[in-house]
Order: sequence, then C-alpha cells, then structure tokens
Amino acid sequence: VCYCWSCTILRNAWHLMVLGENVSSKEGESQCEEKHAVLLSPVGKLQISGCETGLHEIKLPKMSVLPSGAESSATCEVCEGAEEMTEPLKQCTAWLRAYFCEPARMASLPVPAFHHPLLRRDSFTRQVLWTLLRDVKFGEAVSYKQLAVLAGNSRAARAVGGAMRSNPIPIIIPCHRVICSSGQSGNYGGGNLMKEWLLSHEKLQKENGMRPGGCSSSALSCFYILQQNDYSGPGLLCVDFVPISRPVLFYF
Repeated sequence: VCYCWSCTILRNAWHLMVLGENVSSKEGESQCEEKHAVLLSPVGKLQISGCETGLHEIKLPKMSVLPSGAESSATCEVCEGAEEMTEPLKQCTAWLRAYFCEPARMASLPVPAFHHPLLRRDSFTRQVLWTLLRDVKFGEAVSYKQLAVLAGNSRAARAVGGAMRSNPIPIIIPCHRVICSSGQSGNYGGGNLMKEWLLSHEKLQKENGMRPGGCSSSALSCFYILQQNDYSGPGLLCVDFVPISRPVLFYF
C-alpha cells in the first residue's frame, strides 16, 4: 500500500463517498461500535473517537494558557484507551505524534479513513473540508475567502467559516490554517492560543527543514518573541505574501 499524500487523499475520498453503510441515513448517527482514546500532546489532551471503519472525531481541549517548556517538549503518548484502539485510531495517534514530534515522518504515514456523517453528506461543507485537507499543506495558510475560491464559490467566505466550526477532525483536517484576510487568526475550537501555537509550530518546523526529533518548545519561544516585539494582531499571522505555485495561498 502506498502511503504518499496523493494516494492517501484518494483513499480517503473513496471512504467518504462509498463507505458508511453503518450510518443511519435518517438520523445521521453512527451505528458502529465506537472506541475512544486520549492522546496527551503539547497542547493538552486530545480526545479521539472512531470505529473499525474510520475516525469519528477529535475533540480539542480549551487552551487558556501556553504550555510550559517541559509540557511543550513532552513526547506524545496515549494515556487512555490504548488497549481498545481500532486501526483508524492507531493511525490517527501515530499521525498526531508525527505532527507534533517528527513532522518529517508525516509523508510516510497514512491519514486515517474518516467515518463521520458530516463528511459523507454531499454538501458545500464537505467540499470545503476536503479542499482544505487536499490543498493547504503543512506550513501554509489561506484566508476564508481564498478557501471559498478554492472550493468553487468565491462568495461563500462566511459559509467557509461555518465549515471550519463544524470540522469534526481538527489538526488532521487543518482548519487552524484558515485565517482572516487581515492576518488576524480568527476563531478556533481550541481557542486562539492553540491556533497560534499550531501555526507557530508549523512555521518553525518548516524553517528548520522539518528535522526529525522530539517535540520542541521552539513554537512556544517564537510565539513569545513575536508578542514581545509588539506586532499588530497575533504576531505570527502578520505575514508577507510571496509568489508560489498556487497564488491564492501564502506561506508564513
């Protein structure tokens, strides 16, 4: 099985369009046997649920304070539910460990299949989330309006915001990479501090060539430096636009 990004995306598309026989068409509620796991990460405890078919949801903690240096450099570990994890949950926790601790490994890991009713319905929300997963890569950001253009409706920036709020699988479907046209971070399910931390983490990892190694506190340090330098808005998001192959996207 090829785990390159393109093949993984195609496999997920197949799951989204074809699978789901265990989901009630009337209520949209999963009838499968749901399993749960908790991953201790640099941004707190991530609650993950899924079944044998795919991933249901990732619930983020509310991040009210930045992690300390020790917390942000801790290795990601499953602290609850490890003994009952389905294959999609194992793939999810492995992917999240790589995201936080060894981003260079992400390209070699499969993105878990998704099994959530929202991602099966033929809707603009699904189109937006699919476009975000496919087109906005690690270390990139896009505005709500630009994502609307990518998803095929340039006037639907507000609907894009609604799709971000509805995203059942944050971080993997990277709604944290969608920001305001002004450069402000915009809202996020885990709070603005978490959104800024994730963007800082990706920026630093990309600048460092995504070298393998343990979870780093560099994102935290960068965030502090930008805040101390009194940038307008949430520091990191005051970005310069640079020409790249997909002109509607911009890098940090």
